Amino acid sequence: YDVILIETIGVGQSEITVRSMVDFFMLVIIPGSGDELQGIKKGVVELADMLVVNKADGDNIQRANLTKHQYAQALQMLLPATEGWKTTASTCSAITGMGIDNIWSEINRFVDITKRIGVFDNRRKQQLIEWVQSMIESEILDRFYSDSKVSELLPNLKTQVLAGNTTPTSAVNILLESFFSK
Repeated sequence: YDVILIETIGVGQSEITVRSMVDFFMLVIIPGSGDELQGIKKGVVELADMLVVNKADGDNIQRANLTKHQYAQALQMLLPATEGWKTTASTCSAITGMGIDNIWSEINRFVDITKRIGVFDNRRKQQLIEWVQSMIESEILDRFYSDSKVSELLPNLKTQVLAGNTTPTSAVNILLESFFSK
């Protein structure tokens, strides 16, 4: 596929993971939720290549524009999420379609600029390396926790740590020694 969209549930950790997997990260927020600038504290705004205030229709137009303005001001104080790109703020309405063309134009402009300066391809290369590292870590953890010696020792060591009979460091050393002494 030429374009793949990933939607997260918006709780923080998933966005950090997704940021490392995508070319363009768009944060969609709603107006008048009472936490317009609270997102900055969560750090997810710092990940965004574009911030879009949805529901800019009907009675929400003024609130959506105010929210966009507040975020646009805040974005001026943050470092860009992508080298060579200035994070933008925009409004749209998923119901009426207003602003969707602008969003798509910004995404295409992002791709053009970041490809021209080499950032796009560098990000893709870094993502491949991160994928390799993640797969290695996952495989090592799977092998460690499925090891028969580790499986046998772990429950008792957890009990000993919780009872204060051994330290976490000692428990880890016992498990690692057991795993690697094959």
